[in-house]
Formats: sequence, C-alpha cells, structure tokens
Amino acid sequence: MVAKRSARQARVKAIVQMRHLVITAPDQLRSRLKGLTVTALVAEASKLRSSRAPDPMTAATKASLCSLAHRVQALDAELDELNEKIEALLHATAPDLMARFGVGPDTAASLLVAAGDNPERLHSEAAWAHLCGVAPVPADSGKNAGHMRRHNGGDRQANSALWRIAMVRIAHDPETTHYFERRVKEGRTKRDVIRILQRYIAREVYRYLPRG
Repeated sequence: MVAKRSARQARVKAIVQMRHLVITAPDQLRSRLKGLTVTALVAEASKLRSSRAPDPMTAATKASLCSLAHRVQALDAELDELNEKIEALLHATAPDLMARFGVGPDTAASLLVAAGDNPERLHSEAAWAHLCGVAPVPADSGKNAGHMRRHNGGDRQANSALWRIAMVRIAHDPETTHYFERRVKEGRTKRDVIRILQRYIAREVYRYLPRG
C-alpha cells in the first residue's frame, strides 16, 4: 500500500506537469493536445518526437511531454502489478472482509493496515472504533447536552475507508439507502447519519479482522 500510494502520487504529479506544459506549449502543439482526456493526452504525448520539431522550444516541450507520458505509462503498469499482488494478499488474509458489501481492495487494505499496525487496539469493538476515529464522544457545548459528536482522532486512512464504504452503501444498498433517508427525515444531518453508519460499519468489519 505504501508503494501504491507513492506510485499514485507520482502519476498525479506527472499528469499535472503535462497539463502545465500543454498550457505553455507553442501554439501548434498546444492546439493539438489541449482538451484531451488524460488517457488520450498520455497516448498522444508518448508518440511525440523532438527531432521533428521546427524550433528548440517546441523540441524541448515535446521531449518533456514524451518523457512524462512514458513515466505515466510505466506507473500505470506498476499500479496494475501492485493491485494484483495486494488483492491476492487480501483474499488470502481476509476473504470474509473482502466479501462485505461496499468493501473493495483499497478500503480493505487500509483497514487491515490500521489493524496490523495497532494489534493492541483489537481487544474490543470500542477500541477498534476509537482507533478508526468513529467512537462517539460527548459534545462540549451545553446547548448540545446529551448529544454526541465524532471523535476527531484516530487513523485517517481507516476513517476514510469507513467513509467510502458508507457512501457506497448509501448509493447502492437499498437497506442502507432507506435508513439514511429515514434518519435525515427525522431531523438528523447527513453528516451525522454518515457518522452513525461509519460506527456501525466499524463494528461489522471488526468481526472479520484477522487475529494473531
């Protein structure tokens, strides 16, 4: 996952640099590449040849774009390979977790990394929820007496994973969609209901975390 995040960041950075080069490119080159999707831009830029440029500025821009395009293609291949390895590990380590609705490779991996880095926090559902930053704590304001707010600490990657699972279920799981809409109609804010769902999902996935 560390390698995958690094590759993703490098890919995004290379694409941003390509976009900037297109903006500042000589007119003929800019008109050829402007407005292309990422896939089309990378494919087109990878075929550029600086030797066919009419001037040094165009030649330098073509060379830079071609180099960055090949870097993106190499990173895409690296990400595909990493995804295959990560999914194989996930299915071997936590097949039941992978089978839960809305849990994909990235979310499962983030939860397993959080669990593996903090084995002492897996002694109870409450400790796990606290680690994931979804344990409710009393609201500070007297106006909100009796209400709870979300714990703002915890593992950010695990918290993000629970949020993504909740959003997938709200969008695609009829039971979760109905629950979400009902609680909002009862006066809960959408953010509050998502937090409740995150807490529920944390309890659910806790049962499927590998131990020992």
